[in-house]
Amino acid sequence: MKNLFVALLLIIFISLSCSKDDFDIDKFPQKWVLVKTTGQMVNFEAVGNDMPWQEYYLFNSDGNFKKHREWGGVSYDAYGHFTPTDITEGKLLELTYNSDYEIIGSCYGNQTEGLWMESNKKLVGTWMACDGPGLEYKRVE
Repeated sequence: MKNLFVALLLIIFISLSCSKDDFDIDKFPQKWVLVKTTGQMVNFEAVGNDMPWQEYYLFNSDGNFKKHREWGGVSYDAYGHFTPTDITEGKLLELTYNSDYEIIGSCYGNQTEGLWMESNKKLVGTWMACDGPGLEYKRVE
């Protein structure tokens, strides 16, 4: 039931978007930096240094990625493999981590994470579909 709810929310979210840009799979490495967090409390929105943590993803041409987070003066790194998947209104980056890292933002409580590619310059975390924070990333490389 929870998976159906998450899938329904993701489909609605995607349907409301007007961007249909493709993931630029030919240009690597790609660095995506967290630029906005929302939803941790009612009407909560933070940008830049006001966010609870700073993080980025680095995607490589071999299909591997690194996630780096700075939080409370501590650095965290996580690694895995990504797969761009076509969905109705764009691309979903399916991330599979090679270990159980504490910085995985997932609805499933396992070693997978999803990032919806809203455009070639904007990724949105799917964690918000199950009460996680809304996470927005901007491409910087």
